[in-house]
Amino acid sequence: MRFVFRVVVVFSIGFVAFTSCSKKEDKGGTFVRPKGPIGVDGFLVQPRMISENVEVPGTLLPVEETQIRAEVSGRLVSLNVPEGTVVSKGFLLAKLFDQDLQAQLRKLEVQLQISIKTVERQKELLAINGISQQDFDLISLNVDNLKADIQTTKIQIGKTEIRAPYEGEIGLRNVSLGAYLSPSDIITTLRQVRQLKLEFSIPEKYAKFIAKGYEVKFKVDGGSKTHQAKVLATEGNVEQSTRTLKVRALVEKLHPELVPGLFAKVNLQLGKDLEALMVPTQSVIPKARVKQVMVLRKDSAQFITVQTGIRDSSFIQITSGLSRGDTVIITGLMAIRPNSKIKMLKVTRLEK
Repeated sequence: MRFVFRVVVVFSIGFVAFTSCSKKEDKGGTFVRPKGPIGVDGFLVQPRMISENVEVPGTLLPVEETQIRAEVSGRLVSLNVPEGTVVSKGFLLAKLFDQDLQAQLRKLEVQLQISIKTVERQKELLAINGISQQDFDLISLNVDNLKADIQTTKIQIGKTEIRAPYEGEIGLRNVSLGAYLSPSDIITTLRQVRQLKLEFSIPEKYAKFIAKGYEVKFKVDGGSKTHQAKVLATEGNVEQSTRTLKVRALVEKLHPELVPGLFAKVNLQLGKDLEALMVPTQSVIPKARVKQVMVLRKDSAQFITVQTGIRDSSFIQITSGLSRGDTVIITGLMAIRPNSKIKMLKVTRLEK
């Protein structure tokens, strides 16, 4: 009986102790949801200017670059290619053998003179009905044919002269005097280096931000200065294999460190927005299909579905869903449920 009594007494004491602890945890335990508003910090949404810095590779090229070739085949009888120097437009670079064409031209010119005199005599006979009108027309037609043949021969002679199509710098010579050239042979290269162009490609999502007149900045390997170029044009379509858009810009000022063919690092400020709404990154709650933020409405929390844009290390752009002056909740997000009562402890804002 004493043993049973002791067990009952011990059990009673343990039950009282457990009940007492339970009451204490009910009063001060962490697992009980507190009653009343939840204290949180907020962020005031205000517009500011933002842009996204994008760096892409580019290449410096001359404004014009032409491979000098002969239009017709022939033996090279004259060669005047001053390597590395600037020549004027129309400068005679090379000459092919044309003596056969010159002889043919002289022959045609003599035939033309004879035909002209014949036409003058036949015209006198026509006046006295010495010949028919048909015969006179045939003789006159021969004069026109000879003139056309002379013009054709002069064009063929002109093709034996290889001239500079514009003012530019001559590259390296690839042929020697006396060589037999065909239209596939490259004599030299002519480049217009008084101006340079910059070619680069941008991802397709930025295509809408690039247009004629857009200014870009770039640096070249081994160079210390930042240069500027202005966009001349963009390709008409996005390259399907790379999903990029090719852009061509004109370099505004020449510099000794800018040489055609150099690799360039092009810096672009794309997606510029003067009225962008930015919020702290931690305030955006990712869901399965959407993104949400908690906004203070009077004294309660309301979940708002938003769309985002440009992001940096601390802030993210809200493109739709929020308005200027909204207060976004940035702390205590795990404890808040829809329509929870909120007590705003501190409100911060992004400096412009």
